Amino acid sequence: MTPFPLQSDLALQLGVVGAYLLVALAVGVVAYRLTDNTAEDYYLASRTLGTVVLLFTTFATLLSAFTFFAGPNIAYNAGPEWILVMGVMDGVVFAVLWYVIGYKQWLVGRARGYVTLGEMLGDRFGSTALRMAVAGIALFWLLPYVMLQQRGAGLALSGLTNGAVPVWAGAGAITVFMILYVAISGMRGVAWTDTLQGAFMLSVVWIAVLWVLSSVGGAGAATARLGDVAPEFLGLGGGLYTPQYVISTAIYIAFGVTMFPQINQRFFAAGSKETLKRTFALWPVLVLLLFVPAFMLGAWARGLGVEVPAGENVLPILLEAFTPTWFAALVIAGALAAMMSSSDSMLLSGASYLTRDVYRPLFGRPDREALVARLGVAAFALVAYALSLTTGATLRVIGETAFGGFAQLALPVIVALYWRRTTKAGMLAGVLGSQAFYLAHVAVTIPLVRDLFGLAGEASLASLGAAFYLGWAPQLVGMALSLLLTVGVSAVTSPASSEERAVYFESLRAD
Repeated sequence: MTPFPLQSDLALQLGVVGAYLLVALAVGVVAYRLTDNTAEDYYLASRTLGTVVLLFTTFATLLSAFTFFAGPNIAYNAGPEWILVMGVMDGVVFAVLWYVIGYKQWLVGRARGYVTLGEMLGDRFGSTALRMAVAGIALFWLLPYVMLQQRGAGLALSGLTNGAVPVWAGAGAITVFMILYVAISGMRGVAWTDTLQGAFMLSVVWIAVLWVLSSVGGAGAATARLGDVAPEFLGLGGGLYTPQYVISTAIYIAFGVTMFPQINQRFFAAGSKETLKRTFALWPVLVLLLFVPAFMLGAWARGLGVEVPAGENVLPILLEAFTPTWFAALVIAGALAAMMSSSDSMLLSGASYLTRDVYRPLFGRPDREALVARLGVAAFALVAYALSLTTGATLRVIGETAFGGFAQLALPVIVALYWRRTTKAGMLAGVLGSQAFYLAHVAVTIPLVRDLFGLAGEASLASLGAAFYLGWAPQLVGMALSLLLTVGVSAVTSPASSEERAVYFESLRAD
């Protein structure tokens, strides 16, 4: 294999990707022309999303670089049981949480006009501090996940072109595109393009599976070759996939997803309760339709003799070996679609948290919020881009760390929605205490911190769980702590005079 593709191949690869970007931009321009000059329309499309659009915008927003690259990489290195974690368990658990949190949140948001989670909690507990704390935590953990998309985009374009497009250039180009797109399109444009992107990436992944399998004699032949090379991949259990690992990962990822700003905000955007119910019922099916082929491609690649150099991703290399150049470029465009549909939603949601939960309480200048939002999008994206080029962490580590940070918010939010006795002090204790616990564990895994305190070995969150929590993930232990603190402190404290304890329950009765 030559270090760089032929000029004709390179032009074709970049042409396919460029054509996709232009189509997405055109959709954004059309959406801009139909967007009202209101925060509710810009951030939530005036709460009018239907079943298909809500389902696919959530699907495309969530299924990002982690799904297209980190997931197949894990399947390549440790076996296809990752499908059980992300496909079966998270597909089902998140669907349940969609109802438990999403439906109640939709009712409250519709009745009270909330746009962000911070607004909803801050208003109920009469606390600007809680509102800003939730927003600050969300923005803090959003940063590494935006980094994940940018780094994934750079690696995808670099892998597709055999290094002709450097990682920094590919990531930078996608970052600039996202800034322009989010600034003009708002939620309506994001949701429309997500729907196209979701259908597109689902289609090309299945075509990729059929193409690769037809080249090697079918699924049976590919699985047999996998059994010859790595027979342990055909069984369940062992290696990476201990029961504690599978259960911990499925739980903290599913609960973390519900607190992602770009996902959580979609709970406010549904057009009706029927839309919400149909959407969460269809969710597990749609998730399996993407996860099974994507992760099996990673596992089958191991048996097909695909060699993956350190720091690279299995999917582009597999496609280069078994499919034509134009189709490999099309699949990578699908992967970029997944990454951009995540990133544009993250930047839009991040802008709403920044303006409504931080800027508005501190400065009270709603006339400048639109400008602050757009400047915030640009600054946030550029900082994430710079950090994505300096980090040595893998896509998997970046993604798992961010999921765990968001997961710490989930149980306090559920308690607040369903237990009238919850107090402001309990919420602050649960939210801040669990974040402090989790950040301490994340800090130990950072090489600089390990060196500073003389800690030996290659510390990781998984190794800390094995050493201190009988194999259970620190993310899960932090969640348990958040529940204990929220309930315990609420039980021994009195509600503040500013709290509106009946807000969430009045909204439910009004339905």
